[in-house]
Amino acid sequence: MKIALVGKGGSGKTTLAALFARHLAGTAPLLAIDADINQHLAAALGASDEEAVMLPALGDHLADIKEYLRGSNPRISSAAAMVKTTPPGRGSRLLSVAGANPIYDALVREVGGIRLAVTGPFATEDLGVACYHSKVGAVELLLNHMVDGPGEYAVVDMTAGADSFASGLFTRFDATFLVCEPTLRSVGVYRQYVGYARDYGVRVHVVGNKVDDASDVEFLREHVGDDLLTWVRRSAYVKAAERGRPQPISALEQTNRDALDTMRIAVDACAKDWATYTRQAVEFHLRNASAWANDKVGEDLAGQVDPEFVLGPDVLVR
Repeated sequence: MKIALVGKGGSGKTTLAALFARHLAGTAPLLAIDADINQHLAAALGASDEEAVMLPALGDHLADIKEYLRGSNPRISSAAAMVKTTPPGRGSRLLSVAGANPIYDALVREVGGIRLAVTGPFATEDLGVACYHSKVGAVELLLNHMVDGPGEYAVVDMTAGADSFASGLFTRFDATFLVCEPTLRSVGVYRQYVGYARDYGVRVHVVGNKVDDASDVEFLREHVGDDLLTWVRRSAYVKAAERGRPQPISALEQTNRDALDTMRIAVDACAKDWATYTRQAVEFHLRNASAWANDKVGEDLAGQVDPEFVLGPDVLVR
């Protein structure tokens, strides 16, 4: 199952992404992906600054990722013709959450017991000449080509705010958890996000964070209503980790572990709809093709769409 953690910058979504990944670790196949412009998931999982900066970046290997995923798909003229929204078709190479493949071998590392891939930071040399969405495009390609199922999890720490609406990335998830502090600014991001997402059938579960008391929960209920799934209280466990004193996930406060259990139950209750998943991938690819990608690549990228292909468990993963 593909899972997104979204929310206002500073809401604690990266911390919650790390907690949720650690909660799932050892119980099921798991892949964590840091797709935030501020790359902090590795540190939240326990990597030192020196270790985090040495992690290979998906965005630095985009050409290799495209070449591998392209496979023998006859509709894609070259790896250079692939863009972030290019959907798979017959002949494309597909990915599973945990299966071995050259992309994972080269770009996934274990951090704190979690298999982690990182988009990579927005570097100084990118300023004024590159868009961060070109880096996050590697994540979109991976998710577009990933066949996953119940009981296995891809946990993605997303960009802050509504940045993922620059393409179809926000539709690539079975469950979207919006981390929301009990503040008007955080609620404002929630309203912006659901305003876009619901037009595409994306269900958003709100997870309250930094909750102190019942008044915080009441504030969240007042502003997000039934979308409030659960909440995480201020945590001595998290504070200790942020001060360089990490502990086993079993030491997390029971109320907060219960919240993570509630999140997992919500994910496991999601029903896969591969037909819709494929249709939306095609829809956003055609939009991006006509808006900018055809001109950039120099060909009509609508031809990359395989009308008889539907991603799903019946498709051979190789």
